[in-house]
Amino acid sequence: MSGALQDLATLLRERGGLIGASVAEPEPLAGAPLGDRAAAGERATGREAEYALLVEAIHEGYLQHYSEGRVVRPADPDLALLAGDGLYALGLARLAELGDLEAVGVLADAISACAQAHAEDRPGDAAGTWAAAAAAVGGATKG
Repeated sequence: MSGALQDLATLLRERGGLIGASVAEPEPLAGAPLGDRAAAGERATGREAEYALLVEAIHEGYLQHYSEGRVVRPADPDLALLAGDGLYALGLARLAELGDLEAVGVLADAISACAQAHAEDRPGDAAGTWAAAAAAVGGATKG
């Protein structure tokens, strides 16, 4: 599991409750985690772990709504939706605390675009949206 996903799992377990009790150890990720894309950008310099964590939290929120999570795996689909909302809020709040309102807008737009893609039966478009959003959140790639 990527470092950011492990950090997210630890954070959620520490918070406890139904969500904390639903945290599972995921399979290793195929490809580069989205959080790593965000952490590689200039805007994330000095706060790489925080950017990686918040992007992974928001993406996990999306997965709770539209497929299966990597970190949170509740048995109840209603709990999955609530967990998704909570994970969106967790990530966006952490980003707002960093004062990065531009990145808040990028991720809010990604959430909206992915919801529209699913509503229009184009779920395959979501992967590209998330990859682009993660890179945009971090800003220009470090040289």
